[in-house]
Amino acid sequence: MNRHTIPLGRILGIPIGLDYSWFVIFALLTWMLAGSYFPDEFKNWPPLLYWSMGFVTAILFFASVLLHELGHSVVALRYKIPVRSITLFMFGGIAQIGAEPPSAIAEFFIAIAGPLVSLALAILFYAAQPLVAGMEPLLGVARYLAYINFALVLFNLIPGYPLDGGRVLRAIVWAITGNMARSTLIAANVGRFFAFLLIFAGVWQIFTGNLGGGLWIAFIGWFLDNAASVQIAQVISRGLLTGHPVSQAMSTRCAVVPADLTLQQLVDEHILGGGQRSFLVNRADKTIGLITLHRIRDVPRSEWATTSAAQAMLPLEQLKCVDPDAELWSALELMDRNGFNQMPVIRDRHVIGMLSREDAITFLRTLQEFGKLPAQQPKT
Repeated sequence: MNRHTIPLGRILGIPIGLDYSWFVIFALLTWMLAGSYFPDEFKNWPPLLYWSMGFVTAILFFASVLLHELGHSVVALRYKIPVRSITLFMFGGIAQIGAEPPSAIAEFFIAIAGPLVSLALAILFYAAQPLVAGMEPLLGVARYLAYINFALVLFNLIPGYPLDGGRVLRAIVWAITGNMARSTLIAANVGRFFAFLLIFAGVWQIFTGNLGGGLWIAFIGWFLDNAASVQIAQVISRGLLTGHPVSQAMSTRCAVVPADLTLQQLVDEHILGGGQRSFLVNRADKTIGLITLHRIRDVPRSEWATTSAAQAMLPLEQLKCVDPDAELWSALELMDRNGFNQMPVIRDRHVIGMLSREDAITFLRTLQEFGKLPAQQPKT
């Protein structure tokens, strides 16, 4: 979970959270239901009932979205793929899958699981309508949830990455070609095509008088185009970095501080003056840990003058370290899965460098300037 997310708890060990943008769409959806949907469908309700049912329906809609994402997550876990979190936000929900699927068939089943859950919910709420026909508030809730879950199925099955339909398309192309990178590029470009269609449709709606709906459709199209573009850039980056070892991108100029240096001295003399964000902590010429700005911020400022770097550091044995001959892309995936910004590079139990995201980005830019360079062969 990042700092813009409110944690709600865990389901199946998966952290569940709310992005702050969720409150905007939740308020808008409640207002739309209370001010438009329920009054149009059911006349003469008290105003409080309209708002109560709008609130309840909005909550149940996002519960449906959560179940949709849990569908993806449960299948991912069955394939031994970690799920870092599920976050509800302005555009619905997203499950942060911790690794790429091992095969095309795994990708297919993970992708299709969410729409199948939404379809099951749509059928369930549709079947429930005759049972609550005599209770208008419950009928209104069931009718809307049947409709919106079915709409969620149709929208998510648009065959453009990163929508579920795009992931299904990627799985099919992957199975045919045997090339995951190529299938991702194809699905992402199809996703951009549909994103541009949504943007065009939204602009058309704006010029025909539907300002609010047109802006929303265009905004969704922009979001999908941005997400698809990120996937395309990631595939290109992976192609450039594949085969290159960590040693080519790592920094050998590691900032080192003594274990007994106080945090106040560290901030005053090294961080504010030099701009460094992470430091190796040494005791008797031996590296014993790593201290970062995050670790320093975890210590109350009133205790900086009496807390040493060794007390605040993350011990070396608890750090994820990487071999200099490891593939750079694999190291970046490890950093991403664990939420690290840097990792020590170790050979023969000695720290010989640091690999940071900034180092990898700088190296990638160099490769982009020169084109694909021959990968350095690992040392034996």
